[in-house]
Amino acid sequence: MTGLGKPVTQRQLRVGEMIKQALGMLFIRDEAKLPLSTREITVTEVRMSPDLKTAKIFVMPLGGREADDIVAKLKEFSFVIRKVLSKKIIIKFLPKLYFVKDDSF
Repeated sequence: MTGLGKPVTQRQLRVGEMIKQALGMLFIRDEAKLPLSTREITVTEVRMSPDLKTAKIFVMPLGGREADDIVAKLKEFSFVIRKVLSKKIIIKFLPKLYFVKDDSF
């Protein structure tokens, strides 16, 4: 693994999975009250920074319809999602959320 950077730690994976599950339930229940239908959004992966201060969240709407518009709306309302998420998970510092369209499909 030379030249690829530091390997991902067990803690990064655990916190990323916790945020992924919490966001999935938040989107299914539409608890953030966003001006878009979050029930159709799939959180495919969450990558945490080594210091756990930022989270890159890969999302994809069902069928890939209007993916760029939905990701733009999620970026715009990330502070609202972060506020609701803070009540769902217990962590010392809640990371900043960066939403990215998942192109791996």
